[in-house]
Amino acid sequence: MRRVIAAAGAAALALSGLAPATAQEMRPVEQQIGAGGRPVGASWSRSPVHAPHGMAATAHPLATQIALDILKAGGSAVDAAIAANAALGLMEPTGNGIGGDLFAIIHDPKTGKLYGLNGSGRSPSGQTLEQLKAKLGGAKVLTQVGHLPVTIPGTVDAWFAMHQRFGKLAMGDILAPTIRYAREGHPVAPVVAMYLDRGLRSFEARAKQTPFDFANARATWFASGKAPAAGEIFRNPDLARTLEVIARDGRDAFYKGPLAQVMVGYLQRHGSAFTLADFAAHTSEWVEPACVAYRKGYELCELPPNSQGFAALQMVNILKNVDLAQWERGSPEVIHYITEAKRLAFADLARFYADPAFASLPQDLLSEAYGRQRFALIDPARAAPEFGPGAGKLEGPGDTTYLTVADKDGMMVSLIQSNYRGMGSGLVPDGLGFMFQDRGELFSLDPAHPNAYAPGKRPFHTIIPAFVNKDGKPYMTLGLMGGGMQPQGHVQVLINLVDYGMNLQEAGDAARLNHEGGREPTEDLTGPAIDPLGTLYLEPGIPAATVAKLRAMGHKVEVVSDGIMFGGYQAIARDPVSGVYTGATEMRKDGQASGY
Repeated sequence: MRRVIAAAGAAALALSGLAPATAQEMRPVEQQIGAGGRPVGASWSRSPVHAPHGMAATAHPLATQIALDILKAGGSAVDAAIAANAALGLMEPTGNGIGGDLFAIIHDPKTGKLYGLNGSGRSPSGQTLEQLKAKLGGAKVLTQVGHLPVTIPGTVDAWFAMHQRFGKLAMGDILAPTIRYAREGHPVAPVVAMYLDRGLRSFEARAKQTPFDFANARATWFASGKAPAAGEIFRNPDLARTLEVIARDGRDAFYKGPLAQVMVGYLQRHGSAFTLADFAAHTSEWVEPACVAYRKGYELCELPPNSQGFAALQMVNILKNVDLAQWERGSPEVIHYITEAKRLAFADLARFYADPAFASLPQDLLSEAYGRQRFALIDPARAAPEFGPGAGKLEGPGDTTYLTVADKDGMMVSLIQSNYRGMGSGLVPDGLGFMFQDRGELFSLDPAHPNAYAPGKRPFHTIIPAFVNKDGKPYMTLGLMGGGMQPQGHVQVLINLVDYGMNLQEAGDAARLNHEGGREPTEDLTGPAIDPLGTLYLEPGIPAATVAKLRAMGHKVEVVSDGIMFGGYQAIARDPVSGVYTGATEMRKDGQASGY
């Protein structure tokens, strides 16, 4: 039996829908039912999916089926990814939508290259930091709701940038399935229903502290006064009409035409500094992914800032200096090293990561020598009280979706898309059926910080797609949504695959850690860290003895059973000889991996 984390099945059951988690929690532990048996593999996981021609893995089964339909109709993996992303904006509005941003890594089999796309939006070009602070009235951070944290939605432009380069089908055909579901309705998935209920309660609570216009959002998703329940048919005819305009008139309809006019008029009515010129000037950027070798021929690839992808690469460069496989996967030693590597990488993240048009990174940040230097700071027996940057607590779980698609030609798409925290800003432009993101919340208000708010600037970004090469060849797409969980989640999955021999499904189902604490990219550089040690959150599958030992080593540890803060994973791997695809999704979401 592989060395794996024991007892993760208990966590799987709580989210499986076999029994409500609340009912389970009311019963004595000795009476709670556990995982059933399996003839092969770990008892707490299920089989990965294999298919010869194409594969899709998304956070919603209907989105996965739409992607496969596009592939079967002759579409490329990019066409299918756009179609799935559009569907998720309708079916998983708690995680994403056309009011948010998008990042992607695309492997093109014709050139053999990885292409990175940064589809993130910018702040108003006519508003200075001083003017923003005046609107905040002395607040030390940007508000979570309302017009101030809104940045230009980058997703639609990113769709068309990808499509122009790699698409085969007409955009009307790509968006047609979502337009139909938006008009006719679809049944709400269980985890999405839970997040919608949480979203409504969160917006109502935040409105008491920061009043904002919630009327349009309420009419779109909560017209009955409550969130739609699992299995309930939900329709969004406003979004159907918006997507029809985009399909017919292209991206300019969204950034220069009638949709832009509605959005800007709505934002300005509520006090925003955005103008039509800001929307018209928006563009995505093709960027170069960076890759760092781990071991056994595996190489992790991520996108550069303003995203946090390089934090995962920094963790890899630190952890390659210790043989984790000498210990069990659920041991305190392994979790300690992963946690300390995360803390070291995030200290740099909070200090240096920002829009590269406004700030540059230290040149040696991704070097193996720098990784060894940072690794030397780890005490194998104790948690360090604090790590500073070399040459962070991030936000909690952001609302994000990750999807991946691969086609018959070997094109592989790793795509992540988000409205950021809590469905977004709460603002829904009149009659358009989607919510503006609140990504600007991640700007710093410290003028000395690389991530300081400035006109026409992209904020620090949490969402990151990933790609894995093996023996110098393209091998696997990988993503794990969830705010600051994402870099540490990417690394944990890689460790599960490389050091512990888990299959693609087990690598995502295994119990995780999520460390929160330390510096934030929004903090004043001159002040002390609010929470330098941070908190190490663990899922119930981590052995109790390990939890006790970690506490004795100086970590502040909490065990969390609902899975929410540990992200959501999808992946596709391609056999370099046979070309057969393997796909995986996981228990913490409603998702499905499927192929043909």
